[in-house]
Amino acid sequence: MTLNPVWIVDDDRSIRWVLEKALEREAISFKSFSTGTEALSRLDDTPPSVIVSDIRMPGTSGLELLRLAKARNPEMPIIIMTAYSDLDTTVAAFQGGAFDYLAKPFDIDHAVALIQRARTMAAAHATASPTSAPPSLPSPDMLGNSAPMQEVFRAIGRLSNTQVSVLITGESGTGKELVARALHQHSPRARGPFIAINAAAIPRDLLESELFGHERGAFTGAQALRRGRFEQAQGGTLFLDEIGDMPPELQTRLLRVLQEGEFYRVGGHTPVKADVRVIAATHQDLDARVLTGGFREDLLHRLNVVRIKLPALRERKEDITLLTQFFLKNVAAQLSTEPKRLTAAAQAALNGFRFPGNVRQLENFCHSMSVMSPGPIIDVADLPLEVRMPEAGGVEGEPNDAWAGALDHTFFTALEAGESAAGDRFTKEFERQLILTALRFTRGRRVEAAAWLGWGRNTITRKIADLNLEPELEKRGL
Repeated sequence: MTLNPVWIVDDDRSIRWVLEKALEREAISFKSFSTGTEALSRLDDTPPSVIVSDIRMPGTSGLELLRLAKARNPEMPIIIMTAYSDLDTTVAAFQGGAFDYLAKPFDIDHAVALIQRARTMAAAHATASPTSAPPSLPSPDMLGNSAPMQEVFRAIGRLSNTQVSVLITGESGTGKELVARALHQHSPRARGPFIAINAAAIPRDLLESELFGHERGAFTGAQALRRGRFEQAQGGTLFLDEIGDMPPELQTRLLRVLQEGEFYRVGGHTPVKADVRVIAATHQDLDARVLTGGFREDLLHRLNVVRIKLPALRERKEDITLLTQFFLKNVAAQLSTEPKRLTAAAQAALNGFRFPGNVRQLENFCHSMSVMSPGPIIDVADLPLEVRMPEAGGVEGEPNDAWAGALDHTFFTALEAGESAAGDRFTKEFERQLILTALRFTRGRRVEAAAWLGWGRNTITRKIADLNLEPELEKRGL
């Protein structure tokens, strides 16, 4: 079967050229357009089999092209490309009916394979669900260009028109509640309430009443009827964080609610309808807890209709720079100051840290550095102790070589740039940092600093002079 050409729509000539050459190799016919407006004007002539379009272009945007093309031909597969790889962009693309999503820079073989799949679908006349124009979405609170985060964004996008139960797994600090909120905000229940409860943070004997509420007189102290979190979440989403810590007897009650769609308040005799979407999260291995009897297998199956696994920050290191800049800007806005900036060495040191506390720990670091660093530039000496001295705060049994990674990164960059005598410059910079750190540790006592460095008194004096450190030491009060 001969298919109509694939359309490539992008204002970046180099992207069009790369895709054109790749499609030529696969003997796939194509047409290229530099604007969405031009492509839209040709849509009624000979419609394409597949559209591959950038999002941000002059004139008609990729999302607008997606919407209008889908309105004319709901079955047409449309692949969206963008260099702005945030959650809202991904969700908007999927809500607009996109076949899939390509984050730039992309692997060309992956892009061609995706186009082939879209053409296969077009040939089989598979039906894609059309949607109305995507809603105006809020500012992104989840960021990530890494492949693992792009998979998370895709999952949220694909779930945006459903109300199925979702289980979110991942280490503490990876942002499980952010994902739950995003699932709610981009779901048909977005106008309803989002209610969160942490099963590990509420005493065992109070958790049942907290979830299901109680009738007046149900127990000592129950002086009035109280609506629980299930009732508060009616028409919306209930987020059950740390579900793995829920006591067995409450697991049974929760399973009954999910099966029957109703529950009883503590001490009550009248069933209450549960019009609630449940999203659960845990840092534990629930499959292992099922095997040991710590978690009900039937409840796991009810909760685990779709599972989203959040990567640890050490598994998405390419996102650390982006997240650091985002958090520094947020802190600056709160303090009504200009955002502080990291030197290349400081950023490389952060990138090399293992972050056992994940994104939450990075956010805390950014707060600390914004408040505690003396100037507008954050250098390695201004980083938190855990980063400068990994043995003080790394993961036990897993050595952290942040300083070596920082040195490797910056020195290699200098060599790539063809810098002559780079070794001499880095040696001086290394000694400079050693002296500044030692003097900060000894509060300016030079003889004591020399002893810590393993130098003599005359050596530290000579090096301070050779490196012209006196002005900086005076500025720092050392």
